[in-house]
Amino acid sequence: MAAAADPVAVMQAFDVAPAAADDWTRFLRVFVSLRGTRSPWPAELEQVARWYEPHLQRVYEDAVVRQRDIAQLQQIAATYSSRERFLTELTLDPPAATSDEAGVPGRDEDYLILSTIHSAKGQEWKTVHILNVVDGCIPSDMSTGTSEEIEEERRLLYVAMTRAKDHLHLIVPQRFYVHAQAMHGDRHVYASRTRFIPDGLAERFEARVWPEAGDRDDRGPHHAREPEPTIDIASRVRALWQSG
Repeated sequence: MAAAADPVAVMQAFDVAPAAADDWTRFLRVFVSLRGTRSPWPAELEQVARWYEPHLQRVYEDAVVRQRDIAQLQQIAATYSSRERFLTELTLDPPAATSDEAGVPGRDEDYLILSTIHSAKGQEWKTVHILNVVDGCIPSDMSTGTSEEIEEERRLLYVAMTRAKDHLHLIVPQRFYVHAQAMHGDRHVYASRTRFIPDGLAERFEARVWPEAGDRDDRGPHHAREPEPTIDIASRVRALWQSG
């Protein structure tokens, strides 16, 4: 079996155009230095950045922005102990955008993200609203068979609450409307706050009620709204059927 050729020797023997000879020589100098152990990490990346800078100016119109990206990359690289560790992390979790200056905000940038708790793991938002923080939902009535399942539900609530960086809102509905409504009124059940937030812990939250009592009627909070007449739809349908 033939021995593998030395890449440095192959690159040095490569015949380049005379116009690119100087740039090729400087590139080889950097390449050979990086293959050796003369430059400690992360000084290796600084050496690459110095070589790359004139090419940024020559090739790209937004060279200033790209230079800031490289400077930011150097700062990130300084937090890793070796080139191999840095490249591994960068490959597994590459950046999704560059660090250009912020421009005029667009209307589409202010949007609402709907997510399950499981999908929210590892993410953060300035404001988080957690819906249905009541027993039966958190914990789910399908996950209360064992103490292990209940503890897993408690952990999920903790994950959801810790996704908020600035503001956290726990939504506790007063009632749930159910199917198969009764003839003379809405059928509903009352909800109780999740067992994971007992009274002692609830005191650390700012309680708010919506809608406010005064918002329920334009004539004032102390005005009793007259009940609306009940419509017996079944009787009306039956009468139309008989008359036909």
